[in-house]
Amino acid sequence: MPDSHAQPMGYRLLRERHGLACLPHDVESFVLAQGNRRTEVAPDGRQTEYYVRQYWPGDSDFDHLEFALRYEGLHLGLLRALLPRLDPDATAAYVRVKPTGTYARRIWFLYETVTATRLDIPDATQGNYVDLADPRTYYTGLPERSPRHRVNMNLLGTPAFSPMIRRTKALAKWESQRLDERSRKVVADIPPELYERALQYLYSRETKSSYAIERETPDQKRAARFVAALREAATRDYLQKDALVSLQRTVVDERFANDGWRDSIGEQNYVGTSLAAGDEQIHFVSPRPEDLGPLMDSFLEASRRILRAELNPVLAAVAIAWPFVFLHPFSDGNGRLHRFLIHYVLAFLRFVPDGAIFPVSACMLRRLRAYDASLETFSKPLLPLIDFTLDARGRLTVQNETRDFYRYPDCTAIAEALFGFVAETIETELPNEIRFLQHYDEARRLMREVVDLPNRHADLFVRLCVQNKGTLSKAKRRSEEFAKLTAGEIDELEAAVREAFELPG
Repeated sequence: MPDSHAQPMGYRLLRERHGLACLPHDVESFVLAQGNRRTEVAPDGRQTEYYVRQYWPGDSDFDHLEFALRYEGLHLGLLRALLPRLDPDATAAYVRVKPTGTYARRIWFLYETVTATRLDIPDATQGNYVDLADPRTYYTGLPERSPRHRVNMNLLGTPAFSPMIRRTKALAKWESQRLDERSRKVVADIPPELYERALQYLYSRETKSSYAIERETPDQKRAARFVAALREAATRDYLQKDALVSLQRTVVDERFANDGWRDSIGEQNYVGTSLAAGDEQIHFVSPRPEDLGPLMDSFLEASRRILRAELNPVLAAVAIAWPFVFLHPFSDGNGRLHRFLIHYVLAFLRFVPDGAIFPVSACMLRRLRAYDASLETFSKPLLPLIDFTLDARGRLTVQNETRDFYRYPDCTAIAEALFGFVAETIETELPNEIRFLQHYDEARRLMREVVDLPNRHADLFVRLCVQNKGTLSKAKRRSEEFAKLTAGEIDELEAAVREAFELPG
């Protein structure tokens, strides 16, 4: 809670003054009647800044806009809600007073871009170009010049849709670790005789893990299609509507596949937990179907721009894959496609060696709470902003305007989480998977010295034995696959598996 003796300013004041509904910003500012300048940081990383009285910028909206842009960064969701409410003549008059001002030109650019209204101001002819987003504060895209305002539009995405990733010490540290180089070394260390088989195994593992996160098991046909899509990820442009629609049809039951976005069938979807019959706990509400088409067009345009940016591939994967799942464009399969897009971006930007894949979904499955937390950084603050009803048949209806809430997700904490998943996959998950295959091959070799089982029976024996920490249960010993083996042979086969997998006796 803010200090009771403090007065809001900047974005917080503008939000309260104009009654704006928008997602929270990462920083809020207050001026103190008494006391010293200080910063308070909440557990979720959001900052509250307390300033002494000399920092009070003035009483007008433009005074607080300047203060916010100077000290609080870009809150595009609030700006998109606020700027259309400002009088165009008053806005023009403010810009005329400061025609070369850094913040005035940014406000001018954003006002005309958001409102599609040309102010009665001649084009700027003086002053250096200024960046819309400060590259010292944010990860930015390639600049596109606006000569009229002398502003570089350098968002990761576009003014209509742009994920925001702030530069933090944690992200700087992750970038310095050069995980792409480490990933290439790990793959290069795979024994040549195991390489192709290892990759096939990893593609299969990634597919099963991605489905398992959704508590689903794909049939053989769907699993094979998903593996094939992963293998060709780097060779296709998936940031097109037709490509994503086609991909969705490969990962879901064909009875629930879409022919387009879900706006084509007018479907509102959401994520919830059934507590009891007719009682649902809602965790996330996606955009209304009537809003989805324009949002997806803007998302795809922004995503193609992100791929062209000089950006760490892990950050690019975050900026594309998570906004996709927040938009939830399909009836089903959104989570699997979101994780597919992680692999697509990493492969497209050559983070991984050609043809290779890392089972990052296996890491997410094992650390499911951390993965869910990355999604909740957006879904939790979003939910209170949405007015919805849920009928007895589980059909949800959104009652208020929500489209703009999805345009500018803050992906900073998500980026830190994905770096952690990728690092763990490279350092632990992938080497463990390779070692499993090596142990498996050694187990099969040792088992053949005891008895040459049919492949299916041998595979089952190894799997059951490893799952049970080196032995078969009494019930499994009596199964039909092992009925022809003597007790002594089973003992020796168990010993072979324990030796190969280095399990305790």
